[in-house]
Amino acid sequence: MHIAIAGNIGSGKTTLAEKLAKHFGWKAELESVENNPYLKDFYEDMEKWAFHLQIYFLNSRFTQIKKIRHNNQTVIQDRTIYEDAYIFARNLHKIGKLNQRDYENYLGVFDSMIKVVEAPDLLIYLKADLPRLVERIQKRGRDYENAIRLDYLKTLNDHYRDWIESYDLGKLLIIDVNNIDFVESVNDLSDVINRVDIEINGLFS
Repeated sequence: MHIAIAGNIGSGKTTLAEKLAKHFGWKAELESVENNPYLKDFYEDMEKWAFHLQIYFLNSRFTQIKKIRHNNQTVIQDRTIYEDAYIFARNLHKIGKLNQRDYENYLGVFDSMIKVVEAPDLLIYLKADLPRLVERIQKRGRDYENAIRLDYLKTLNDHYRDWIESYDLGKLLIIDVNNIDFVESVNDLSDVINRVDIEINGLFS
């Protein structure tokens, strides 16, 4: 099976992917952040580096998906290829950081890729409001994320809301993480695991 976790910056995708992988014995495919050659530059000058960053993420995600579909074990993926296009690239274009020419070029590459991509068997969406996102971003203390603006996070959340409301590619589990802490609370983690377990069992019914 292919399980994927979606959510805004700071929603807890990577942490939950690691915990679910450990609990269920799945293989985790995590987003490349520390080795990303564009991320720091992007947050310092979005307009200059937006296209480079989005192409990097798109290619990275496409490579992950090819590996997942040729794997004979269940894999949990940190962020989806759909978010790259429908959330981040769309948002950068909307706020004027990705010009029309580059955006159309990007969409052309994405459209070619998406024709050979299968949707995940289960999509887990971590819903988080701005205060929760800011709290988690500050807690993990990545220097380059200090430049993230609140209005940028808000518009990303708006795009996530629209995308999730119209998502029809497969099974969807929405987990509101505003009032839970699956890192510090064993009970909260257990509740999340139980909800995922129910959805996984439903895939076979």
